[in-house]
Amino acid sequence: MSDSRAPEDDEYSATVLGSHWFSGPPAGAEAVAPDRVEGSVLRFGPGVTAALPAPFPLTAPPAGPPRPRRGRGLRRYTLAAVVLAAVVAYLCWQRLGPGIEVREVAVTTDPAGPSCDAAADVVAVVGTDGRPGVLRYRWIRSDGTRSEELTERVPRGEREARLHLLWTFRGTGTYPARAELELLSPQRRTAGVDFTYRCTP
Repeated sequence: MSDSRAPEDDEYSATVLGSHWFSGPPAGAEAVAPDRVEGSVLRFGPGVTAALPAPFPLTAPPAGPPRPRRGRGLRRYTLAAVVLAAVVAYLCWQRLGPGIEVREVAVTTDPAGPSCDAAADVVAVVGTDGRPGVLRYRWIRSDGTRSEELTERVPRGEREARLHLLWTFRGTGTYPARAELELLSPQRRTAGVDFTYRCTP
């Protein structure tokens, strides 16, 4: 099929159509100009679309590496959080959990008493349950004096703490004495012992 119009005609244009257009438009029909151009697709009139072949083969973009499943990462973080919570709970239990418990307190010394110008070694034996902790206590003497508040740290596994009071006597004569241990914490307990200082010239 040939077109009598010359290529020099300003209104002349050639359009490549799909194979279903080879029969051409009906005789006597007026040519319809494209109303919009979108890339390689030309629209001829309402509802009719002709697709031009692409000038190069179309290929799908390469697929990237598979994304890790979110569920697996969440499980990993959950396990780490559980382990961390268990460690924190154990440390809190060690520090704030049940502390040392006192079972018994006994105070002893040499029943013969100290010799002239010597010191009496008064010993308080505090029995515990074996947990670690700190004992707070003071000594009270029958001469009207008392010590400041003292502390004794008991390590784990130790079921007995020994607390010493050295009471020094000077001069001649006889003096009946009493020494008491006042346990302030973890429980309040009191125990004492009586002895006599004798020194004759």
